[in-house]
Amino acid sequence: MSSTHIRLYNSDGSERDGIFNISTEESLECPFCFSQIEIQPLRGVAWPDNSLQLFLKCKKCKNCFIGYLKQDGSIYRIKSLSKGNNKSTSFNDVINSTSSMFVQIYGESEFAEQNNLKQICGVGYRKALEFLIKDYLIKKSPAQEADIKKKLLGDCIKDLIDNPKIKEISKRATWLGNDETHYFKKWEGRDLNDLKKLIEITVHFISMELEADNYMEEMKDG
Repeated sequence: MSSTHIRLYNSDGSERDGIFNISTEESLECPFCFSQIEIQPLRGVAWPDNSLQLFLKCKKCKNCFIGYLKQDGSIYRIKSLSKGNNKSTSFNDVINSTSSMFVQIYGESEFAEQNNLKQICGVGYRKALEFLIKDYLIKKSPAQEADIKKKLLGDCIKDLIDNPKIKEISKRATWLGNDETHYFKKWEGRDLNDLKKLIEITVHFISMELEADNYMEEMKDG
């Protein structure tokens, strides 16, 4: 924890100066470059409810943003930071070429989540999963493309996926994805982070299988 002397203003614009104990115990991530940051307060506003808004600067990328603080005894703790850049997951060339729509929908879902649209981002992740699975199956069996497109996701996984790891992990990702679209939540002990983790594992297994297929095709015996 550090005691920081800053120039502070009241919400009515009048100047207020003093020493404020600002907690630096929490791990803070710059909303622009996503690196772990040190607090560098420049100016601030004190509100009647004893909250503070500090003008902060990242020492790495030099971008500035707002920190929202609440008083906890004699300490002010940062509760949240203002919006910066959206953080999106990068996928390898195999996934990008197999399902560009998966990559796009997943990125839009991350945008929704990072903008606190928590009631709709899960639906987006579920849609991204469906595009990933169906595009993977179409790549494996292009002659079945028309049937794959019309088939329910659960049936695609059950009937068409041979790889047992992809089958079982994507099935569980679908369970949690369906929970995000339904009124009644079946998997109460699981949340959005579990859904994203299962999609991540599914992506990993699909990527490994397709990369292996490419090498076996390019490096045949004899």
